[in-house]
Amino acid sequence: MLYSTHRLLPANLEGEGGLRETIANSVELSAEFLDYPRFSGESYAHTVTTFLREKYALRPPDVLVVGGEGALAFLLDHRTELFPQIPVVHMGVARSFLQSIPSLPADIVGVPVECDFSGTIDQALRWHPQARRLVVVTGAVTLDRKFEARLRDEVSRFQGRATAEFLARLPTDVLLKRLGELGEDAMVFTPGYFQDGAGRTFTPREAARLMAAAATAPVYGSFNTFIGIGIVGGSMPNFAAMGRQAGEIVNQLLNGAAPAELRLPAIMPTTLNVDWRQIRRWGIDEKVIPGDAIVHFKAPSFLEEHRNGAIMAAAVFLLQAGLIAGLLVERRRRRWAELAVQKQCSELAHASRLAVAGELTASIAHEINQPLGAILSNADAAGLILESGADRRDELREILADIRRDDLRASEVVRRLRTLIAKHEIERQPFDLNEAVSDVESVLRAEAQRRRVTLDIRLATTVTTLIGDRIQIQQVLINLLINAMDAVADVPEYRRTVVVSVANDARGITIAVRDRGHGIAPKHLPQIFDSFFSTKRQGMGLGLSIARTLVEAHGGRIWAEDGSDDGTVFQIEWPPASTMGVPSPEPA
Repeated sequence: MLYSTHRLLPANLEGEGGLRETIANSVELSAEFLDYPRFSGESYAHTVTTFLREKYALRPPDVLVVGGEGALAFLLDHRTELFPQIPVVHMGVARSFLQSIPSLPADIVGVPVECDFSGTIDQALRWHPQARRLVVVTGAVTLDRKFEARLRDEVSRFQGRATAEFLARLPTDVLLKRLGELGEDAMVFTPGYFQDGAGRTFTPREAARLMAAAATAPVYGSFNTFIGIGIVGGSMPNFAAMGRQAGEIVNQLLNGAAPAELRLPAIMPTTLNVDWRQIRRWGIDEKVIPGDAIVHFKAPSFLEEHRNGAIMAAAVFLLQAGLIAGLLVERRRRRWAELAVQKQCSELAHASRLAVAGELTASIAHEINQPLGAILSNADAAGLILESGADRRDELREILADIRRDDLRASEVVRRLRTLIAKHEIERQPFDLNEAVSDVESVLRAEAQRRRVTLDIRLATTVTTLIGDRIQIQQVLINLLINAMDAVADVPEYRRTVVVSVANDARGITIAVRDRGHGIAPKHLPQIFDSFFSTKRQGMGLGLSIARTLVEAHGGRIWAEDGSDDGTVFQIEWPPASTMGVPSPEPA
């Protein structure tokens, strides 16, 4: 590899990088540098030719790559002395230079390059419509002068859009001062330079960096190695791409392909490159930047920088949102189901109360007929007294008092019956359990007398307050007492006693219903509260199931066990100071 300029020129570094990454690993590479324009002349050329001929005399190369016009011109002048039969691949050589060679040997191949000076200037004038001055900066050596000549020819086509002003071959300090005095109506274009008017040498990149730092107007350049030093950008060939293209040609030649048979592109492509920081600095609207431009130093957006993570986070979020929505829907459905079950339970409990009322019809009728019969007897007695004409006012007053008492008694029976069987909304109110038990005893008194059963009611000695639905608790007690009376129906009369005990202590509130019947078989005790299980012949098996549901809805528990003197004991227990009750239904 033979380069025109010195080793550290950025264009050489990028081009060789592309070349080395493309050429097969088994190929041995050697690089030489002519170091133009610092060294030149016939004597220098003779010295270099002698050095290269002797260095590679015993190990001549299989392919020679020349980088730049200076290296190709040197090789054409000294090829006979150096490597006359070795194929040559050129890179970074301008098409105009190749066209100036009268007859290029067939074994010298490559893809030419052409810097798009006009394309860069045209783009810059469109981005800066206020610019009326186009300042072009070039250097003093031969290659710099070639760029100047070409630019003087090309800028003439922009004559109607801007006035061209050339700052050529100036000392760098004078140049920087002039660039620092530019106004808002100016823009700068430069290919950089190798040497200024004072004879100081530079790399084009270094010269362009100094100009961009000093200029008070936007600066545009022609090589991609200028990006990042302060210029806005330009339509540029890519040196790394040139190296890769040369490497592909080398691989084909080393694999035995003939140079004349290679099908190569007509020219290396150019691409618009811009520095995002300079776009923002000079207020260029990002919307006017072409979509195919390569934008450097633009901080990626969150989605661009964390695309995979953002997609994953969005997927997780959507999954969680879907899961939460599903859980909310499921919760709502479950709540509807609970309300439906609660409603059905309430309906079933009401039906159970109606069934109990049906069983108690005879007793209720007897309970009502007694006061009604007494009222009728007292009314007949009062009539007889009035017909006698005697002044027996005191007796009439007593008769009226009896009638009033019996009427209230009948009204109370009817009220309690209506309260029991009426369909009502579930209430959650504090009530005295002792009073509720006393009301149940009043309702069942006549039924107990009809069956010749003694009800032994033992209330708590203190106020026993429970929070819940009074009617439902009474329904539980009625079911237990009727079951107890059924259990002692066929035992001797002295054993027909049902004891109801209410207690309120540190353990909580308890109710116990004891009978002295035949008891429940131990194998049936675990099933006694199951739906549709009954030890009675005519039983439906719903009473105790409903009772357990109502007790548990009030935060308590109910169970059955064998009594100490035969029979069965049903016990209900609520925790101390219980505030548990039936929750109010939520609106659907």
